[in-house]
Amino acid sequence: MKPGTITHTIAVLLSSVSSLFAHSTPKKTEPARVKVSKKSDKLSEDILFNINSTAFTPGHWSPPPPEAGERYPWKRNIVTTIFWIGEEPSANNPVPNRSSSWDKNWTRSYGGFDDPNRAHRSDYIPVKFTPRQNPFYCALPYNDKAATGHRPEAPRVVPWFREAYQGPGVSTCKGRWIAIRNGNRTVYAQWEDAGPFRTDHWQYVFGNERPKPNLNRGAGLDVSPAVRDYLGLEETDVTDWKFVEFSEVPRGPWSKLGENNTFVIDDRKAGKILAEVSKAPGSAIAR
Repeated sequence: MKPGTITHTIAVLLSSVSSLFAHSTPKKTEPARVKVSKKSDKLSEDILFNINSTAFTPGHWSPPPPEAGERYPWKRNIVTTIFWIGEEPSANNPVPNRSSSWDKNWTRSYGGFDDPNRAHRSDYIPVKFTPRQNPFYCALPYNDKAATGHRPEAPRVVPWFREAYQGPGVSTCKGRWIAIRNGNRTVYAQWEDAGPFRTDHWQYVFGNERPKPNLNRGAGLDVSPAVRDYLGLEETDVTDWKFVEFSEVPRGPWSKLGENNTFVIDDRKAGKILAEVSKAPGSAIAR
């Protein structure tokens, strides 16, 4: 057993138990059938599974107050699992990751299979190709998009909805930056999919609720292999996370690659402006 595995396992179990009791009160009921869907627009790939005879009703949970000057507080001790672009379906991940909630051709857009095997990776990316999107990505259990337009609650619950709105066909959540920490290391990633398991739990993503029980021990965050490797996570672990404004994100390995990467987009814009200025008559750069 690897060093720290026992500690990680205990932490995961404790967080899983807290996710059950922090917002739930058990009561007896008949066995139920619950739909599991990672992506709301892939109904054909939904599956059903049995849950036990314990039903959960909403309770109360009070998060720690945000630190001074924080717009978004940390969500602490969240069970975190690993997922990757091109992942095939499994018992604990019933929907394949060839597409995301916001990109039907996610694997193609990324440039290929984001192989999670550490032996097949170098410098946080797969060795076989250079990703066309940011390899530091994550999923949270909410999708602001509906079949047409946005979910009715989205303008009310997504804090940045109005400032990010670009029309009914564009998600206001896709590409948003979050900070994820484990111990004394913090990584930054872009929100690129909805999950694990749910796409409607805005009360957790933007509010004070804990993640709901699920097959992955109450996981409330999926992270990419690059995030895993930077933080040194186990396949199931516990992290803290919070939303951040782009201005708060420092440069790092998460700022180097990707057509969807805000750093890359801004650097290209700056380079284009500099090139145009240098060509202008009388420019000091041109001389």
